[in-house]
Amino acid sequence: MAGRPAATSEKGRPVKRSRSKVRLALTRRAIEDLRQIERHSVKEWGRKVADEYLDDVTAALDRISQSPQLLQDDRVGIPGLSFYRIRRHVLVCDYRDNSVIVLTVIHTSMDLPARLLELESRLLTEAQILRARLHGDSSAD
Repeated sequence: MAGRPAATSEKGRPVKRSRSKVRLALTRRAIEDLRQIERHSVKEWGRKVADEYLDDVTAALDRISQSPQLLQDDRVGIPGLSFYRIRRHVLVCDYRDNSVIVLTVIHTSMDLPARLLELESRLLTEAQILRARLHGDSSAD
């Protein structure tokens, strides 16, 4: 596309764009995680830093929707999950059927496998519902 800047990874390397964006959605858990990150960031470092951090998250979501191959698989030995690191957080995603569902956002200091096992059943159920909605299955409601 003329005039549109090339996608880059967090390290500034060019990323090959896919022909079309994948569908991307966030679970309620992921949205709440981002709200908690915002509240904590505002409290600790102020609104400007919080906004910059959330802008980085938004840019990462755009990169993933354009180039889902950026997701890393099998980081913790749980099949079917993919991961993308943004600064001090990891997006935990379920990528299949041309859609990415962001299940949760976890701080890198947390025990990722333990946290995922704690959240697993709720996240996977919500991911199934979101995936059905993304693909037009109205019976998922």
